[in-house]
Amino acid sequence: MDPSLDTLVRDAMERYHVPGVAIGMIRADDVDVTAYGVTSVEHPLPVDGDTLFQIASVTKTMTATVIMRLVERGALDLDAPVRRYIPAFRLRDADAQERATVRHLVTHTGGWLGDCFADFGNGDDALERYVAAMAELEQLTPLGEIWHYSNSSFALLGRLIEVVTGKSYEEAMRELLFLPLGMTRSCFSAGEAITHRVAIGHVIVDEKPTVARPWAFPRATTPVGGIVSTANDLMRYARFHLGDGRAPDGARLLRRESLDLMRTPLADADLDRKVGVSWFLRTVGGVRLQYHGGVAIGQQGVLMLAPDRGEAVTVQTNSARGGLLHQDVTTWWQRQRLNLKVPEPVYIELETARYKEYADRYRAELSDAELELSDTGLVYRTFSHNKLNVQPKPPDPPPSRVAFTSDARFTLLDGPLKDTRGEFLRGPDGLVRYLRVGGRVYRRTRS
Repeated sequence: MDPSLDTLVRDAMERYHVPGVAIGMIRADDVDVTAYGVTSVEHPLPVDGDTLFQIASVTKTMTATVIMRLVERGALDLDAPVRRYIPAFRLRDADAQERATVRHLVTHTGGWLGDCFADFGNGDDALERYVAAMAELEQLTPLGEIWHYSNSSFALLGRLIEVVTGKSYEEAMRELLFLPLGMTRSCFSAGEAITHRVAIGHVIVDEKPTVARPWAFPRATTPVGGIVSTANDLMRYARFHLGDGRAPDGARLLRRESLDLMRTPLADADLDRKVGVSWFLRTVGGVRLQYHGGVAIGQQGVLMLAPDRGEAVTVQTNSARGGLLHQDVTTWWQRQRLNLKVPEPVYIELETARYKEYADRYRAELSDAELELSDTGLVYRTFSHNKLNVQPKPPDPPPSRVAFTSDARFTLLDGPLKDTRGEFLRGPDGLVRYLRVGGRVYRRTRS
């Protein structure tokens, strides 16, 4: 481990209240995995490269990788309507129901409510029941028009995997991904994880890490964010995506063209991001980056690849503020390993009338956001709906100042929300209709 990175990680763990961290890096043929801290503040064990973390939404890239294997087999077509494979598929919006394709799912462009974490039990019918319940999901935006993050779309992808393979999602993932890549520790449930060294999530209460309960999401959301894995296994997975589509034993899992498609921009996402087949994409200093983060209950992590350089990094943490740490590490990696100049944001002042136009309360499924006028511009607050009933309920973050980087885009400056970016979206009438933060669209509630 580079001494400067070692110092950065140790300082960040203390500053952000992160009990445990696992970091993996690939450069050419070298793989370096380093771990810090403990699995839990209640029953601490040292974190190592084989400690299981909930990788949360990094799972989506694995779900999509198996989708691409099924596309190559001819079992699925990215441009086929979902109802070709699931004739009973229903949505509240009839147009979206008929026209939604697999491509809409892998690019988060379906437009319906994306954050549904309802519990449909632990049986093998959990995903089938979840998809049936999608008939009640509200269509937030027209199909394909406004990008916003969609967990529910990836639950539907998991059900597609079940339908075309005739196996449970978990069985199909083991057969088509984990076993070929040698991801021997990766699993899905607490029952599987409990026999290994496993990280426990923590929320921050009174500026101290506190064990968060429940440990995991419901089974029906496993294709969304339920895979449990290790830094070592994530390095095996990253090496596959940096390669030519072959497994370590030489067996071809995907054509190179399919891997390339997964990191080809297929839709504009939020801010300066694009999205391919599940992966987020951006270019820094002429270097392409493909990446995905993950937020579970008290655990946060990221996997980032520079495919043209043959390099990758993963950071897994067991803290609700771990995103601040993994952002520090990936910034270091871009600057020190890739020799990139990561630009610092340039802030501008807006007219008072613009601040007044934006000031309002906005609502999404998981939280509300409020922008209030201040002497210097706007202050941002967020209020969690705690839909997953996390205990102890973490306090809402303190207010943060808002700094604008353009007329409609901003960065938050303070506290746990520091460096969070967002933007305002206007409707056809020119009026501000949405706030988009963290990939979610928040609708105005008052104006």
